[in-house]
Amino acid sequence: MEHDKTQEPRPGEELDRDALEAYLRSRLPTAFSNLDIFQFPAGSSNLTYLLRLGSTEYVLRRPPFGNTVKTAHDMRREFEVLSKLAFAYPPAPEPILFCDDASVIGSEFYLMEKRNGVIVRGSLPSAAAASKDLQQRLCSSFIRGLAELHKVDHKAAGLSDLGNPEGYNRRQVEGWTKRYLAPKTDEHPELESAMSWLGRNIPPEFGAALVHNDYKFDNIMLDPDDLTRIVAVLDWEMVTIGDPLMDLGTTLGYWISADSGDELMNMPFNPRVLMENFTRRDLADIYEEASGRELPDLLFYYVFGTFKIAVIAQQIYARYARGLTNDTRFANFDKFVGALGRIAGNSIDKGSI
Repeated sequence: MEHDKTQEPRPGEELDRDALEAYLRSRLPTAFSNLDIFQFPAGSSNLTYLLRLGSTEYVLRRPPFGNTVKTAHDMRREFEVLSKLAFAYPPAPEPILFCDDASVIGSEFYLMEKRNGVIVRGSLPSAAAASKDLQQRLCSSFIRGLAELHKVDHKAAGLSDLGNPEGYNRRQVEGWTKRYLAPKTDEHPELESAMSWLGRNIPPEFGAALVHNDYKFDNIMLDPDDLTRIVAVLDWEMVTIGDPLMDLGTTLGYWISADSGDELMNMPFNPRVLMENFTRRDLADIYEEASGRELPDLLFYYVFGTFKIAVIAQQIYARYARGLTNDTRFANFDKFVGALGRIAGNSIDKGSI
């Protein structure tokens, strides 16, 4: 469990402090004495920094270094979505300002408020690890947070033009297929077999809702005094309007089961003790109750979520393999791509999540 852990920026991911300080002095209404810059080290896509301006703190988001696909890391879109969403969905942080002048730090970026809380990664605090009841309530709160997002009236929030829900599922399968093939570096036959299966089994849309598209434990922030209360949901770069079950499928894709092996079970996406004690079926049942709608069979959505996570891992690995990032955390991401392909294939063979 981490209290917003930060560090000095990784080599090659530093920001131009002087240029940023000058820019902020010209844009922020409140004067500050000095600027200190730290990095949140856990993210693997957009980069997130803590800016300390005297006694005031903000969070800065920018695209990853080596990014070659602007639409995949659109800071303006993320800023504009949060500007509206923060009023309709309280866990969404409020953005402060947007900068499209690449001369400041080398890319566009935006500032948002800093929420205070803890992010659970890998392990739970001892009290929660020892309490099955607290774990149950924590899982329930986690999934209910997703169901509550899906209930947001996106039209009333001014977000109806964020995406086109009609044909969403087909576009997602086709789009993520292209995103896999473009940065492909190795052969992963089981993943490509699952990819083909998805193309043959696309269901009609279950509905239209705001979808986060990357809802997992290390993208939520909890109240340290009450781990069942979500104080923030982070990383909104893929938010759109679409089928809520595609969103649920991604969340289930991150929920690894013990038969996947220790390497995947120890990934920081979710606390291991929760994955060992609560199944994907348990989470789906909680979501069904919270949403108030009877769910169809979830196999397609789970396989899609697993495939999408594999594609994200492939995109990140390709940046490392092609020398566009020096972050050694990504050196073995090709192994995760292959493992996720096997997981997707096994689920198809079993016919269940």
